[in-house]
Formats: sequence, C-alpha cells, structure tokens
Amino acid sequence: MKKLFAEFFGTFWLVFGGCGSAIFAAGFPELGIGFVGVALAFGLTVLTMAYAVGHISGGHFNPAVSLGLWAGGKFDAKDLVGYIIAQLVGAVAAAGVLYLIISGKSGFVDVGNFAANGYDSLSPGGFSMTSALVAEFVLTAFFLLIILGSTNARAPKGFAPIAIGLGLTLIHLISIPITNTSVNPARSTSQAIFATNGEFMSQLWLFWLAPIAGAIIAGFIHKALFDKE
Repeated sequence: MKKLFAEFFGTFWLVFGGCGSAIFAAGFPELGIGFVGVALAFGLTVLTMAYAVGHISGGHFNPAVSLGLWAGGKFDAKDLVGYIIAQLVGAVAAAGVLYLIISGKSGFVDVGNFAANGYDSLSPGGFSMTSALVAEFVLTAFFLLIILGSTNARAPKGFAPIAIGLGLTLIHLISIPITNTSVNPARSTSQAIFATNGEFMSQLWLFWLAPIAGAIIAGFIHKALFDKE
C-alpha cells in the first residue's frame, strides 16, 4: 500500500504541477511562463517526487513507465495493475482539484482545453494523427531509455532523478506544439475527462497506444543491448 500511495501522490503532483502551470501560468498576461516554463514545470514535478517517494515505489507516476520497466525486466508483472490504477486515480484527483480552482475564477464559463492532448484540430500546432503517433512513440521510447539507463546499477548514484526530470523537460520542449505532450496515459486521461471539448476523449486512444508501445519497445531494447555486464 505504501508503494501505491507513493504512485498516487507522485502522479497527482505531476498533473497538478505540470498541467496546472499550463492552465494557470503559461499565457498569463505579461507574466506568462510560456512553453519553456511549462516544460520545466513537468520536469520539476518528476524530479522532486522521484527524490521524495522514488525510494518507496520506484517513482513511475506513469502507466507507460511501469510497462516499459516491466519490459526491461525491472518491474514485476503482478504489480502492474495496482500501479496503473493508483496512477490513474492520482491523475484524475489532481485534475479535479485543478477544475475546482479554475471554476472559482471571476467570469468562469468553462475550462476550455484544460491542457489536454490532441491531434489534427486539437493539436496546438495543427499536427496530424500520424505526426502525433510518431512523436509520442519516439519521445516515450527515449524517456524510458533515459530512465532505464540512469537507474542502472552501473550508472552514477543519486543523479537519476535529475536526468529523468531534465529528460521530461526536453521532451516537452520538443512536443508541446505537436500534441501538448503526453508520454503519459494517466496525464492524458485526467485532462480529457474534464476538458470542455468532448473530442479529446475520442482521441485518447492514441495517447495510450503510442506511449505504451514506445515504452515497451525501449524496455526490450535496453534489456537486449545495454543491460549487460
């Protein structure tokens, strides 16, 4: 249960901090943090919670990461369902709190896109389904290679959260204009549920399929090529 609570709180903080920065601060008049600020916010959420609770649960905070670690031989299959449920509950709880906060703004009408992920007309830059699929697959695969490599027994000790957090920051710098950046099915699900435009839910399949496929492939690659004495 400690591990599941750690995954809940870690995923809650990722969604609350990352998506919250996009919702409240990215375009704030004159003081907006922009794409760079949002990318850094996502990286900082993972970095801080990896240090805070990573030693308890491994610090996945993402169903794709759990599945990628399983494929890489670093996580037990029997724990997958519990972790994924905890991550989804944490993400949706965070989105609910974000909704509660934004609904208290003067003149509130609706939450709009709510930092949800999408392609075609729902992509920030108008990128196609194919572009979104390729981007999410490749970026999640490299995210898992960073995670598996930096946490390897032969890697320098104590620096993995920094590499992982900066890796996630870089991923967001690349792909916010493409899909608003997912690489995390729990994060995508929580925002799609609350977004005003119901079309985000119809596109959610891509943000489960591409990240999970990329993560699993990366897990197998690391196990076959890099995880050797």
